[in-house]
Amino acid sequence: MRLHLVDGTYELYRAHYSPRPGTTAPDGRDVKATAGVMDSLLALLHDEQEAVTHVAVAFDNPIRSFRNALFAGYKGDEGVPPELRAQFDLVEEAVAALGVRVWSMKDQEADDALATAAARWAGEVEQVRLLTPDKDLGQCVRGQRVVQVDRRQQKVMDAEGVKAKLGVAPESVPDLLALMGDDADGIPGLAGFGAKGASAVLQAYGHLEAIPDSAAEWTVKVRGADKLAATLKAHRDDARLYRTLATLVEDAPLPGTASLADLEWKGVPEARFKAFCEGLGLKSLQRRPKRWAAS
Repeated sequence: MRLHLVDGTYELYRAHYSPRPGTTAPDGRDVKATAGVMDSLLALLHDEQEAVTHVAVAFDNPIRSFRNALFAGYKGDEGVPPELRAQFDLVEEAVAALGVRVWSMKDQEADDALATAAARWAGEVEQVRLLTPDKDLGQCVRGQRVVQVDRRQQKVMDAEGVKAKLGVAPESVPDLLALMGDDADGIPGLAGFGAKGASAVLQAYGHLEAIPDSAAEWTVKVRGADKLAATLKAHRDDARLYRTLATLVEDAPLPGTASLADLEWKGVPEARFKAFCEGLGLKSLQRRPKRWAAS
């Protein structure tokens, strides 16, 4: 058994901004992003190499979460195109029409749902596959049991892969993002800390608390170490807050899911899927499924 956990919000945005032709429903609605997500998931579900047995897709709906109350600069829903925002509920209906479990996250984020599920069921499956390229999910990777998959670039990262890409072990990823920042989530990081310097320091010390205040005590050579050490000493509280923002929770509610069995994919429910596609005028998608659920 494999557990595939998909960042639906990433898939939705990727489909919206993709070069694929626009798609309009009979009632005039823009449904390009929704159609793109369905197309992408159908490809995943029928990919023999991925061998999907259990799967869930999580969405940020709305975009704002508990982290916005902790830090005003954290990512929000400002600037979301209205035609994309109008599909937030629709895409969840679309995924459910594929026979796939949907987690619609309110106070937590889609990434929190993925982190929770990975922690909860990693011991019950052959492998958990986190389908998202987002750096923060690197903290959930465990050996080869929990891996991160970038479908667009066709890359799979285990724990060694995370370290090769980010320069730190998975458990240090939140500390890394706290120092260097994460533009995608609105985490500013500390002035002067780039990816190279932050990862070098964390390779030596692992976590913020272990980094000495004085660069003279550092056991690793980093360009501008004196200035970086002084910045960290003056802004440790900020760094801790940023790490909190970057740390995914592992106890998020997973709607409609009591056990791993609730995530089993049994095929596309034919009547529901075809009715949904007909309602949006997605005729080409109706021919895509290769595996229908038993009636």
